[in-house]
Amino acid sequence: MEIKMKSIDLSLYVITDENLLKGRNIADAVEKAVQGGATVVQYRAKNKNSRDMYTEAVVIKKICDRYKIPFIINDRVDIALAVNADGVHVGQNDLDVEVVRRIIGFDKILGLSTKTIKQVKEANNLPIDYIGFGSIFSTKTKNDAVKAGLEKLKEALKLSIQPVVAIGGINYDNVDQVLQTGCKNIAVVSAVFGSEDIYRNTKSLKEKLKSTMGFKIG
Repeated sequence: MEIKMKSIDLSLYVITDENLLKGRNIADAVEKAVQGGATVVQYRAKNKNSRDMYTEAVVIKKICDRYKIPFIINDRVDIALAVNADGVHVGQNDLDVEVVRRIIGFDKILGLSTKTIKQVKEANNLPIDYIGFGSIFSTKTKNDAVKAGLEKLKEALKLSIQPVVAIGGINYDNVDQVLQTGCKNIAVVSAVFGSEDIYRNTKSLKEKLKSTMGFKIG
């Protein structure tokens, strides 16, 4: 079955992190990121219980709806369905994407993490809307991150039939290197939530994207 590509602005894909946001108001943090220019928000919480995840996801969904940007849940298809999120993002060791697609239907967004060129090629035959590729640089937010690097990112961009979102250690100081590969989409965690001024962090990245890519985004 041919999957029609959805029109999604993936250019500044912001991912929450429970460690970076510990003790902080997640709703306030997400809203500041969205106000700063985030085009997608992914809720990722690896160590929270289902009840807490649901409670936080409901609040974040309302914020994303208010600003009309997609809200994606990492891994947890059940939570995504429970809050009517716009989509799900899964990894290589999560529930098979064919199964996820059957569960969420074809109107929802489905993303897949890839770490190798082999996985990028395999993803071309899967019913997904985009791939995440990385880690581009070293990162502390994922313990299992394997550094793929910029050259592999260039190769992934050539091979993938889906939009590619670069992820892993990307920040204001090195984002130029990523964009120079031709990649138009970045996923960030620490670069946004790693310090107090979330709005400024996000806005600075947004401005860098606009100036480097030379076209209007967001």
